Parts: sequence; C-alpha cells; structure tokens
Amino acid sequence: MLVERAVAGDQSAYELLVIKYQRRIQRLIGRMVRDVDLVEDIAQETFIRAYQALHQFRGDAQFYTWLYRIAVNTAKKFLMELKRDPTVSENAFKTDEEGDETSWAVNEPTNNETPESVLAAKEIAIAVDAALADLSEDLRQALTLREIEGLGYEEISAVMDCPIGTVRSRIFRAREAISDIVKPMLERQSGKRW
Repeated sequence: MLVERAVAGDQSAYELLVIKYQRRIQRLIGRMVRDVDLVEDIAQETFIRAYQALHQFRGDAQFYTWLYRIAVNTAKKFLMELKRDPTVSENAFKTDEEGDETSWAVNEPTNNETPESVLAAKEIAIAVDAALADLSEDLRQALTLREIEGLGYEEISAVMDCPIGTVRSRIFRAREAISDIVKPMLERQSGKRW
C-alpha cells in the first residue's frame, strides 16, 4: 500500500519506505564497499535514484528487490568511479541495540561455552569474514543476498540481473570456497557442537 501511494506521488509514503528499508540497504552496500564513510552517501544516492525512477516501478518484482537492484547498481557505479576494492566487515554496522563490547550476551559464555570454544568461534568468524572478502564481487553479492538478506533465488536473479541457474552456481561456489577454509577449523574442534 505504501508503494502504491508513493508511486501516486505521496512523499510521506516514500519517506516511510525509506525508513523501512534504509538499514537493509546500508547493510547491503556495506558488504560491497570497503570505505564505511561512503555507505551513507551511496544509500542516500540509492533512495534519490529510486524516487526519481518511482514512476517506472511496475510491480513485476517486490519493491525491495527493485530497490536492491538500484542499490547494487549505485554502489557499483561509485566503486567504478573511485576505483575501490569492495567489501567491509559486517561488524562495522553493529549498533548499540545489537550489542557492543560491553554486552553480556557477546562477551559472557553461556553455561555450555568455554573460553576455548568462544575463542574458536571468534577465529571461525574471522576466517569466514576473510573468506567472504576474498570472493569475487559476484559470488560475495549472491551469497550475501541469500544468506544474510534472506532473498529467494528469483529475487536474487532480479537484483543481479542474471539467470537463476547462474545465481545457484554463484551461491554454490561461494559456499564451497568458505567451506574449504572453515571445514579444517571445525575438524580441529571435533567432538564440539557448532
């Protein structure tokens, strides 16, 4: 309903859509751009471009899929202009409500965690982040949209503008690359449940 109102010219409806999707768009862009300072600028440019193209939204895809496509294209354009290497750690986008260094849930082991298991989990998380950063942009984007953003294959296909088979292949190859790095770490922790 918000989308219909925004397409009809209701600016307050579009502002609500921006509020609804701003954080997700910033996380998506943050995974593509190394420079954290650029994320907000690219997100703002994304919403400006989406507003300007709102009359072109036909409703063939869900609104956030359409918006993600604009965000990806805007981020790629910025990267091309600035000739930057994409990727940034997801940790850069944690907010106080998600926990910080003083958060009990983050730093205190639960009843079945040991200091060794907490350290091993942190090492694995670092290895996964590094493996994700080493992936090509297409593989990283496909995996991020699927595993972190929770989009379906059809939606990812629309966002990335490629066939579903290509999406499946990219996600498979990305998972394999990460698995090759993480699997030996998990095997060293045999007998432990992850």
